[in-house]
Parts: sequence; C-alpha cells; structure tokens
Amino acid sequence: MSTKTPPQIRIPATYMRGGTSKGVFFRLQDLPEAAQVPGPARDALLLRVIGSPDPYGKQTDGMGGATSSTSKCVIIAPASVPDHDVDYLYGQVSIDSAFVDWSGNCGNLSTAVGPFAIANGFVPAARIPRDGTVAVRVWQANIGKTIIVHVPVRDGQVQETGDFELDGVTFPAAEIVLEFIDPSDDEGDGGSMFPTGNLVDDLQVPGVGTLKATMITAGIPTVFVDAAAIGYDGTELQPAINEDKAALARLEAIRVAGALRMGLIRAPEEAATRQHTPKVAFVAPARDYVASSGRHVAAADIDLNVRAMSMGKLHHAMMGTASVAIATAAAVPGTLVNRAAGGGLREAVRFGHPSGTLRVGAAVASVDGQWVVTKAVMSRSARVLMDGAVRVPGDTL
Repeated sequence: MSTKTPPQIRIPATYMRGGTSKGVFFRLQDLPEAAQVPGPARDALLLRVIGSPDPYGKQTDGMGGATSSTSKCVIIAPASVPDHDVDYLYGQVSIDSAFVDWSGNCGNLSTAVGPFAIANGFVPAARIPRDGTVAVRVWQANIGKTIIVHVPVRDGQVQETGDFELDGVTFPAAEIVLEFIDPSDDEGDGGSMFPTGNLVDDLQVPGVGTLKATMITAGIPTVFVDAAAIGYDGTELQPAINEDKAALARLEAIRVAGALRMGLIRAPEEAATRQHTPKVAFVAPARDYVASSGRHVAAADIDLNVRAMSMGKLHHAMMGTASVAIATAAAVPGTLVNRAAGGGLREAVRFGHPSGTLRVGAAVASVDGQWVVTKAVMSRSARVLMDGAVRVPGDTL
C-alpha cells in the first residue's frame, strides 16, 4: 500500500559546462522562497538536485556526474555591489554526504557565469554589441572578489562554438578570457597572500612527516608540496592516486595540516566541514608524460608538472582557482612552484596536468616587503548543455 506523497516541483535551471567542470545554474529569483536565503532548505534543495548523498557514489538520481568536477551548483543574482553585473554564488556538493561547501569559488564555472548573465538579461542590452566582446563584471560572493569574464558575441548572442581547444574538454568551443582581480584572500597571520608570512614553510604532517610547503591564498587557499617529497614525479594520472587509499589518506593529512597552519580551521575535525578548501597540489620539474587522452606531452613544451586534489580525489585536469594559485606562486621567486618551473621572474607558465597543458599568467609585485597579486589571467570556454527546469520531490524542502 503506497502512501500519498507530494508531486515533484519544477525549478527553472540551466545545465552548463564551464572550463573542465559542469553544474546546474539557477537564477536566485527562480528558487523556492525557502531556498532563496542561505540555510538548510537551500542545501537540501541543491543536494536533491545533484543526487546527493549517494552511498553508491554515482548520483544516478540527480544531475551530478559522480566527480567533484560535476557535482556543482551556481546561483546568480543581480549585483549587490556597485560596478558589477551579477552576484555569483557557488556550491560544491558532496557526493556521499549531505553537505554543500560554500567556502570557495569554482574557477572553471566562473567562465560560464558571463554567458549565463548575458543570456538571462543581467547585462544591459546597450552594452552588448552585435559582434564583439562583452566584459561581464562578476562579484564572486563566496570569497568577495571580482572576476571579469570576456564573452564573445556574434549577431547579438553569446558565441559558444569556436576552435579554441581546452585540454580536459573533448570538443572545441569559443575562447573566453578570465581576469581574476586581486585574487588573494589576504587572510591569516601573515596579512598577505602567504598567510604564514613565508614563501616556504616546514609543515609537520602527522603520520607523514615534515614537508616543505608553499601555502598561498590566491584564487583559492592551496598547499603546494614537492612531488618527490611524497613519492611522486608529477606525471601521475587519476588511477595512480585515486585507487590508492593510503595515498588519499596521506594527501588528506597534508590538507588538514595545511588548513590548520593557514588558520582556515581551528581543529583537525573541522576539515570534514571544509572539504572544498584548501586544495593540495604537488609540483615537479617538467617531464615527458602521456596524458589521460593518450596524447604525449613533451617536457620541452611545459615549464612544470602539477597535480591537484579536489574533494579528496586527484582532479582529472586542473581546477580554475588552483590555476590562479599556480600562476601566482610561479610568479614569486622562491616558492616551490617557482622553483619547479626553473626559478626567476615569470609572468606566465604553461604547466602539465593529467589531461594535458594549460597556460596561466599573473601580475605580482613586492609592496612593503610583502608579495601582492593584482590579477591572474587564463582562457577557458563554456557552453549551455541544456536549459529548462529541474525537478525535485515536493517534500525536499
């Protein structure tokens, strides 16, 4: 005998790829009233949309793709600060637990915010040329930073197709240039983008030992360590890490130790409620390897290799926010990232990641004895995959 249950509710939404991620985009005004403000109702809604928590780890009953790169939601609203077009709020949805992490940004999905804002009327029509580029000024509400998304326009509409190729994405699309303005969080006792006040620290990691680490807050809080110090050479692909439970535990221990040292958490157990940040990445000098697509990446074509962890797993390519951290750290002489790239002053680097390569740049300067970054720049692409409405059971909220 079945019990009477409420019907599903429809919520207008757009499913978009941005960079090497994809997620479900909402206008704030389209969310059920209870979910229009932060809190348990909003989290419950996004968890159900994505299909979490899923003990099977597949997110079959939702829009998620069973990876950290595809378990994401975005809420777009009119700008709350002057001289911006939209507010962009990002939720990283856990796959196997009932948790949405609001502690950081997704650099990849930042790419899609510009096209979404234009298509949904957040940018005045007078600023949209028939053919050209629109600079969409985005307020990243999670971290309080400005991102300028340069969106190509053709015949008055967002241009999505093109010949720009992004490693980690199967098909080419139109190039979108991102500028992350003043991307440092300026948190921690150091009062700068290096929260400890040092370019390199001795990080004591329980069960692992003492590691040299560069901890930086540019783009997203990130802990960089040398690949060789943890038994790697920087050419690893996902199976080498993600199928090794001991390796995952060691890398999580590094993340927790870094979070404590950076002042992001006060006790180790708090790390479970802050899974999205900080990131852990390991760096190594340039070396030949075969990417996950089977393409050969030559050491001569890159400056260094970088591998990064996202939500407890090795990322299939590179997070956009971590790319900002890489660009910034590479530009500061003496960091582990800079050393892996060969040292010296560097305005841009091309690094190897599991899916191929990426070129990123940053503008940094030493001011009153502290390093500051004014902006980081990279190219990505974005595309609408589907729009319409998502449905969730009426008793979700």
